[in-house]
Amino acid sequence: MGRRIVIAGTGSGVGKTTLTIGIMAALRKKGLAVQGFKCGPDYIDPTYHTAVTKRVSRNLDSWMLTKERVMEVFIHGSQGSDISVIEGVMGFYDGKNPESNEGSTAEISMILKSPVILVVNCESMARSAAAIVKGFQMFSDGPKLAAVIANKVGSEGHYQLVKKAIEQECKVPVIGYVKRDMDIEIPERHLGLIPSIERGELEPFFEKLGDLITETIDLDKLLEIAEAEPLKISETGSLFIGSKEKIAKIAVARDAAFNFYYPENLEIMEAKGVKLVYFSPLKDEELPSDVEGLYIGGGFPEEFAYKLEGNEKAKHSIKRAIENGLPTLAECGGFMYLTESIETTDKKQYKMVGVIPGKVKMQQSLAALGYREIRGLNSNYLLSDLTARGHEFHYSTYQNLEGNRLHAYETRGMRGVNKEGYLTQNLVAGYTHFHFASNPAVVDNWIRKCLQYKKSVSFISFE
Repeated sequence: MGRRIVIAGTGSGVGKTTLTIGIMAALRKKGLAVQGFKCGPDYIDPTYHTAVTKRVSRNLDSWMLTKERVMEVFIHGSQGSDISVIEGVMGFYDGKNPESNEGSTAEISMILKSPVILVVNCESMARSAAAIVKGFQMFSDGPKLAAVIANKVGSEGHYQLVKKAIEQECKVPVIGYVKRDMDIEIPERHLGLIPSIERGELEPFFEKLGDLITETIDLDKLLEIAEAEPLKISETGSLFIGSKEKIAKIAVARDAAFNFYYPENLEIMEAKGVKLVYFSPLKDEELPSDVEGLYIGGGFPEEFAYKLEGNEKAKHSIKRAIENGLPTLAECGGFMYLTESIETTDKKQYKMVGVIPGKVKMQQSLAALGYREIRGLNSNYLLSDLTARGHEFHYSTYQNLEGNRLHAYETRGMRGVNKEGYLTQNLVAGYTHFHFASNPAVVDNWIRKCLQYKKSVSFISFE
């Protein structure tokens, strides 16, 4: 757990993800157990990490979580690995606040005392690359900028020019490069990603990328740089250590249409005594009849709308259970699925579960993006008088034709305060993705409601 490295970029689009995946693949080929992490609220890149490393990748977010929680998530996730590779988000110093390092890759690197490798797009420059690196060095004295990788260089000769300039002016090693014409790029980063990974279609890509990285990056030097002091945190009150006794049973929708879950959310639930049972609406599996709660996370229901529309058994069982008071949390894609219909960008409408009045309409442009502080409204049983943190990211809008609804919560973000979501009986639904580690008491409230529900109905024992 002592070896760890942050792959940071000067900005978005400099090649962090491709490089990170390549380094992971190359280190795996050397026989190392590699653990992946992603800074910030991102569900897509960790999916690639997981596919490459064969270990569940995790998010590290210093705005949604306290520093202690970030440390705990990192230590928990790194157990049993030889090296942790942490992919940054946006530019190295970009985060929640333009006036501080809050929520940035830089802050994560400082919390975890991790060496940083800066990825620099060197296309159309040579000595100027040193000026860029020097600026990142001098901007803050907290992070440990340990090395540089030159991306998008034109040739070996171009790389040597960049390397000499940076090492002379910045006194940090340049440990390798990636060519501009590498003739490889990440396939499908959004829609259809999960199915393609599940079918193994990306394995040749990972293999080729790992070979290319091995050829041009000094992995031995990278491993040397990655040596860092061990991190320690008290296990008292750990999020992931709890009673083995299962006191409630919650179904989780999990398939190619619904797969956006923070691993910690599920692990916190288990640590607090929840037995998780997975089922697939996409395979028309009925909701298990002996559960006391339901969790439907985000994903891409719009991409599978035609199939979801036809899966009547799944839709009917979910609708019946929610209308009977099953304590349910539906986030983003799950929220969309529970409405009356989804209208795709080609103007086709597909009937969904119909437990929430109104429809969802997809659009080409981003509808919402950003961090959210969440406060419950209208006797929201999950939040009661608590606040939690999470994020929004979606390309759709919800249209309630009736015009009247109970909002599930109030969200505070960069653009102000908004009432959001939908609340009815024991259903809490909306676009916001919760991070339970921001306030684990949310799970306690959910379990309490599940146990109340359990008393009100008769169940077949699930022991």
